[in-house]
Amino acid sequence: MKIPLFPLQSIFFPGETVPLHIFEDRYKQLINDCREEGITFGIPVFINNKMEYGVEVQLVEVVNTYDTGEMDVVCVARQVFRLLTFERTVPGKLYAGGIVKLVEYDYEATIEKKQTIINGIQQLYAIMEVPFKKLNVHEFNSFTLAHKIGLSFEQEYQLLQIPKENDRLNFISIHLTSTITVLSEVERTKKIIELNGHFKNFDPLDFKNIEV
Repeated sequence: MKIPLFPLQSIFFPGETVPLHIFEDRYKQLINDCREEGITFGIPVFINNKMEYGVEVQLVEVVNTYDTGEMDVVCVARQVFRLLTFERTVPGKLYAGGIVKLVEYDYEATIEKKQTIINGIQQLYAIMEVPFKKLNVHEFNSFTLAHKIGLSFEQEYQLLQIPKENDRLNFISIHLTSTITVLSEVERTKKIIELNGHFKNFDPLDFKNIEV
């Protein structure tokens, strides 16, 4: 299907709220078209000087409109797409557009699998001394805290491209295990360093049975 495009060097996941400040004329026109015609638009991810994947978004609300015509808007991310063609300007419009193919995603995973991931996130937050808000395992999916588990931009982009929930959870699990291992070692090293310069009690050795 052909949709308007708003390329950004940002990643949004399905179901995520997308707040945007609109200040360029081309995107003011796009938002006005969304309001008047009820159309959706796509946010392809600009990464490594190319665009392949992105997410279709729907305008939810125009929160503020300024005298300059600038706007604060709230959108919601819907489906992931693969970008097939790109036009710098849609005929008769200021904004870009292109043909995209929506990617079918599933969100099926066992409660046990999801709970394991939640436990891993909770452990990560505990090590980092970050408050953890309890999650409802039945409402949780791989995208729920994807921005808040320390994934790099490239890793988030990888996650966006994985269509099956079990595979996405496995991807997150590997990341959590690796990150927790590194942070735990950092904490251990930190404690060792903090001991330097302190007086320490050493247990006296019993030399009776020692051979040289």
